[in-house]
Amino acid sequence: MSVIQTGSRLHFGLLRLDEGPRRFGGVGLMIDEPAVRVSARLAPRWSAQGLCAERALGFARQWCQAVGSAETFHVEVEACPAEHAGLGTGTQLGLATARALAEIGGAAGHDALDLARHVGRGARSALGIHGFAHGGFLVEGGKGAKTEVAPLLARVEFPEDWRVLLVLPHGLQGAHGASEAAAFDALAGAAQTDALCRLVLLGMLPALHEHDLASFGDALHEFNRRVGEIFAPIQGGIYAHPRSAEIIHWLRRHGVPGVGQSSWGPAVFAIVDPDQGKRLLPAIQRELRLAAAEVRLTRAMNRGATVVRSGCASS
Repeated sequence: MSVIQTGSRLHFGLLRLDEGPRRFGGVGLMIDEPAVRVSARLAPRWSAQGLCAERALGFARQWCQAVGSAETFHVEVEACPAEHAGLGTGTQLGLATARALAEIGGAAGHDALDLARHVGRGARSALGIHGFAHGGFLVEGGKGAKTEVAPLLARVEFPEDWRVLLVLPHGLQGAHGASEAAAFDALAGAAQTDALCRLVLLGMLPALHEHDLASFGDALHEFNRRVGEIFAPIQGGIYAHPRSAEIIHWLRRHGVPGVGQSSWGPAVFAIVDPDQGKRLLPAIQRELRLAAAEVRLTRAMNRGATVVRSGCASS
């Protein structure tokens, strides 16, 4: 049996939607929780259990087909956040499943890019792929005409003493599948690329190096807001869900600069110091009556996915 654990990916926004030499690109952060944890073992027939079990089983079949393996497996998803919530669950689940099977099959040398190719991830954003491999704060460079997986341009350790306040309203989903593809086609002419790149290069990255939480938060919120403006015609506003917008506005009023929506939402993030996070955690639940939401204080994941247990076919 092999067991793989990774985290979730926050996507702060894309850098370019209009057609050009490179398209997409993006900025994001890996966080420890919610975690994705997948175990796999050889079995007489294909089977799976746990959250998102059928999707994990699909990834397992894809992996075996891609590497020419006739073996069959039992896959268990021991932990997994909701899909289509803005946490990059599909990519983390796909790569964790592929890595678990690779460990069993003696193919542990496959890197995250190989895993992604074999399970069909990275069509647009590669933040989750690079996050699975390395963790941390990530900037990727988008896709050119011959790009298979967008390249990693910058990877920075996120300060260990900063925290991420994460709010996940229940019962909501972000765009995905055909609706997501249609949205990108409709927005192909939208552009704020120069301003977004400045906020990354002259805002977030230097603030991280200087350990300046306030400046980082200001740049992050402005970046995320500008990306939301681009998507507003599709998602009905700067933020995709009224509930997410309400949470973001509440956090801003309570003195948190670095607040925004991850990907298509509904996940809301806030970058805080530990004391601020501990104060806000009960207050936001009480004042916004977030019974129908998951609220947690987590931290960045400054490492790649972990092989909790490695097995091989002969064990």
